[in-house]
Amino acid sequence: MNSSFLESPLFERLQGFALWLLALLHVAALASLILILGMLSSADAQEEACHGVNLVDEMRSENPDAYAKALAEAETVPNAKGIFWKIEKPGVATSYLLGTMHVTDPRVLKMPPGADKALADAKTIIIESNEILDDKKAMAGILAKPELTMLTNGNTIEKLMKPDDLAVLEEGLKKRGVPLATVSRMQPWMLMSLVSLPACELARKGNTAFLDKRIALDAAAEGKPVKGLETLAEQLTAMASIPTEMHLKSLVETIKLGPKMDDVFETMTQLYLTGEIGFTMPFLKQVAPDGGDNAGYAEFEELIVTKRNHLMAERAAPILGEGNVFMAVGALHLPGKDGLVELLRKQGFTLSKAD
Repeated sequence: MNSSFLESPLFERLQGFALWLLALLHVAALASLILILGMLSSADAQEEACHGVNLVDEMRSENPDAYAKALAEAETVPNAKGIFWKIEKPGVATSYLLGTMHVTDPRVLKMPPGADKALADAKTIIIESNEILDDKKAMAGILAKPELTMLTNGNTIEKLMKPDDLAVLEEGLKKRGVPLATVSRMQPWMLMSLVSLPACELARKGNTAFLDKRIALDAAAEGKPVKGLETLAEQLTAMASIPTEMHLKSLVETIKLGPKMDDVFETMTQLYLTGEIGFTMPFLKQVAPDGGDNAGYAEFEELIVTKRNHLMAERAAPILGEGNVFMAVGALHLPGKDGLVELLRKQGFTLSKAD
């Protein structure tokens, strides 16, 4: 990755918002996905092949110094590697923790070795929100609190955005088959799932359940209890705590990246498949060398990742205490000193990599 590449428009934009975006793509509110997919049922989402290159490969070959710095930082992140963990406690049947991505990529839907058996043998299933078992019921519950999904006080997207940015948004939505008028009163974060997902992913989501949902649906069909750690309303409340200006900026910059979003998605997917979850943010800091978005990401991480991690660990502990549980949550919740792996250890469990 040479200096001209680092100075390209792609990385100028990544510098402004990519840390935020990549985190969102890992832990994107399932509530947003449910509402967006409801809109897409009437949109013309044509199936097409996914494209994209792994930006980590480019860094490794073209800027080995930056790659080395990212690796060194990732080494300082507790539990940075691995998406499949064994949870043990004396006198309690073994449970398992799987980090997931809320996407339908066939590579992601294929769980790591041992996970299928652990899931089949589990007595109880834990996911982020068991409300995803029934999309219609979940949507009704979300819409019952319109302030979480809709702009209030007479505001609209048109009123909040500059004309140039609004034109970018309108064109981006048009390419997704969604007229601006139909979403003009939606909170901007509700649109992020729509504009950030590559067209191939949007098309698949119309027919394929993402991994967490597939796990939950299969378990429910077998009569196993499926327990959630959060409500969708709680997830949306967390999203609503981020300043609207940040959401609007990310919304526009995501659209401006255009086809480059395929590269971002491929990079994120490859890091997930190799279990290098803790490398994601150090890598992005290197491609955004001025660190212009670090403060914004820190705020996002505290509100959307860290606080939720503590809540999920607290709620999961008594269920895990019963043993023989299969727990599946977004992979970005796992690493770090405030990640679920560490937090569950503090709850008295022993965690070791199962993959």
